[in-house]
Amino acid sequence: MTAVVNSTGKEAGCSPSDSSEFEGLFYLQGIEMTTDRSVPLKTAILLVAFGSRTPQAQAAYRLIEKKARTAIPNIPIRWAFTSAAMRKKPAGDGGQPMESVEMSLARMMDEGVSHVAVQALHVVSGKEHHDLTVNCRLFGRMHGGFRQVMMGLPLLGSGDDMEKVATALISAIPPERTPRDAVIFMGHGSAHPASACYTALMYHLQQMDAGIFVGTMNGRPGIADICAGLQKQKITSAYLLPCLAIVGNHTLKDMAGDNEHSWKSVLINLGISCKPVLKGLAEYDAIVDIWVDHLRTTVGTFL
Repeated sequence: MTAVVNSTGKEAGCSPSDSSEFEGLFYLQGIEMTTDRSVPLKTAILLVAFGSRTPQAQAAYRLIEKKARTAIPNIPIRWAFTSAAMRKKPAGDGGQPMESVEMSLARMMDEGVSHVAVQALHVVSGKEHHDLTVNCRLFGRMHGGFRQVMMGLPLLGSGDDMEKVATALISAIPPERTPRDAVIFMGHGSAHPASACYTALMYHLQQMDAGIFVGTMNGRPGIADICAGLQKQKITSAYLLPCLAIVGNHTLKDMAGDNEHSWKSVLINLGISCKPVLKGLAEYDAIVDIWVDHLRTTVGTFL
């Protein structure tokens, strides 16, 4: 079970009866604003993404928010974006300004919100997820601020998630794919230990279909590892799909770009034809449902 962290930043105990409720959650408790338990909760949801202003990304954000509002009605939802460069870009006609996580939390605190459920569109609990958790913990420890700030799990947050995501990714494969075609999912990856989740995901996928591979731009397995597996199976055709929330520069340039270092170019140079699919994880209902389930679990701890 993931550690429960109290307002001192130290690990706190959790009774056996509470263990299932808090399993896998980062519990970030602020100093109480009031000891009067009759004061009603003022709860809010903060959805967090890297950020993109493309129409495709905006449609994905709307899908996530719609599903979240349906699953958890009557709780206000806000968005925050971690990319400083993206936040500085003009919003355009009808576009909404982008706020950072820190600015959004500060506004919520100023408005008297007592409990915040934070759900990031992260795939694994890597460095970005860790950094976000640290900043949320700091807000949760401010005197006179929130009573609780809690973070939901990333997409691959548990063993059950692995199976659910694997099933969802199988269903995302283009129906015209033949048994002779490999399917390659490209994730971000990093030196963080959580990148091992991509290898675990590939294991689950290959139990259902040996022609499916998962690699990362940073860390292992990389494109070289994937190519070795393709050559071993004598595969000459492959579909390329992003294992990323939103279609952005990584998908358009690093995966499907025409530059010599893109995954598409590397495969073509090996004689393997490529069919890129430009659709992010947040565009699939079954994937979004997993993020929303994590959010529902987080909000449920307040009620």
